[in-house]
Amino acid sequence: MISKELISAINASIEAGKQIMKIYLTADFGIEYKKDDSPLTIADKQAHQIIMKHLLATQIPVLSEEGRYIAYDERKKWDVFWLVDPLDGTKEFIKKNDEFTVNIALIKHNTPIAGVVYVPATNCLYYADKQGAFVVENIQPDANIEKQSVKLPFNTKRSEFVVVGSRSHMSNETEDFIARMDHQGKPLKIVSKGSSLKICMVAEGNADCYPRLGPTMEWDTAAGHAIALFAGKTVVEYPSMNALKYNKENLLNPYFIVN
Repeated sequence: MISKELISAINASIEAGKQIMKIYLTADFGIEYKKDDSPLTIADKQAHQIIMKHLLATQIPVLSEEGRYIAYDERKKWDVFWLVDPLDGTKEFIKKNDEFTVNIALIKHNTPIAGVVYVPATNCLYYADKQGAFVVENIQPDANIEKQSVKLPFNTKRSEFVVVGSRSHMSNETEDFIARMDHQGKPLKIVSKGSSLKICMVAEGNADCYPRLGPTMEWDTAAGHAIALFAGKTVVEYPSMNALKYNKENLLNPYFIVN
């Protein structure tokens, strides 16, 4: 049975996704640039507002990429909180390649305990908690989500060793890591994807590894981390190989590997 918290996150992600798609089909995204030169669109802002409306009703604190700055002294007291990226893959959104997601994770004691990744352009929903990780392809309004869900990972058989990398942020360090890695005696295939779809590919079993030796923020990874974790995969810091943690004083992630 899906928890009421996860249902709130699913509803928030789908409603936000619908609004994102309305803007996606227009000519003007209202693009601005933040201090770090990353783009921000009307879709990011409106998705944030919709998600906040849903999640604040749960009475659980929310940390969102597009929300107000919250000092570590305040959020370090949070045992449980929502971690949100209202539009992950803004660059992919602007390029109109469909590879962007809505990410909502529930964090407890620095670890994801539930997560939702919704893909507005394909109407695909990933969700996970202690019951497991699941995907719903082409989710329908008022659908019985549990009946439509397929458990992850898929039973895939591939002759190639598939590594997934960032479409817009592939670093030299990541390329060097891929060149050195063990392909388990199989031919290497490198696939480029945007947003948290990379983590979801590993959770599905459609990729063997996603190394990210470049900068990401906690809200970029938390929801996908939950999907991968409850699909039986690992998300670890590199090179320490310790589990990736959340709600740090500095919200910048270290390098990490999903496999």
